Amino acid sequence: MDEQDKPTLRVVDRPEAKGEDGVRDESKGPEGLRRRGIYLLPNVITTGALFAGFYAIVTAMSGQIMPACVAVFIAMILDAADGRVARITGTESEFGAQYDSLSDLVAFGVAPALIAFSWGLSVLGQLGWVVGFVYMACAALRLARFNTEGELSTFTGLASPTAAGLVIFSVWICLERGITEPAWPMAAGLSFVTVMAALLMVSNYRYFSPKAINIRERIPFVSLVLIAMAFAVLMIDPPSVLFGLSLAYAISGPVKQTWQKMRHRSEAP
Repeated sequence: MDEQDKPTLRVVDRPEAKGEDGVRDESKGPEGLRRRGIYLLPNVITTGALFAGFYAIVTAMSGQIMPACVAVFIAMILDAADGRVARITGTESEFGAQYDSLSDLVAFGVAPALIAFSWGLSVLGQLGWVVGFVYMACAALRLARFNTEGELSTFTGLASPTAAGLVIFSVWICLERGITEPAWPMAAGLSFVTVMAALLMVSNYRYFSPKAINIRERIPFVSLVLIAMAFAVLMIDPPSVLFGLSLAYAISGPVKQTWQKMRHRSEAP
């Protein structure tokens, strides 16, 4: 066979194996696909919040309501920490945002609904589990809207951790008073709080976002004194103080919008 008759081999460069400048990306595999990973620190904190929510569900199902309330409170602290840590360390990612939302659904959607039902809503019979489902569904809708719209300076609708706080802190207060088996009127009051928290989550009220706070800025010395006093007041009666803070934040949205409407009407003429 002559040299001209021999088949020739041609090397075809795959475009996905090269970068924009035509140079192969060494961080990619044989097919030119970039190897992906996840950031460890913020996702570990999110996993801790997810575990706390799951622990709250398990303990509530076994009738241990107080540990379940404490577990949801721990999940709140971890939920506030993971996003802040991610922003400070520059480890924010789309995976972390989606994982955080799934964790929030368990810790602040399913767990509070089950705690409320196990402690008091079950007294109402079928109405009780309907109220629990409405709360859980509204929490899921709230998180889905947050993922699709994205919010920085303000929140549209009550944040799910605050809504969970309204539910579990009201239960916590009753448990501290020795009320382990509520009567029908108290169960009806809990259902009202649960429904109001659910509706505020899917409302269009605007709420202040803690993400707007820059912890790297300098603050007056008196601010640190006020923070220390706030911790002292919190230790007097933690569930009552935390419920009061959650309630104040929950009504801030409707009050602010009502005030703005009244102000615009007075300025209209």
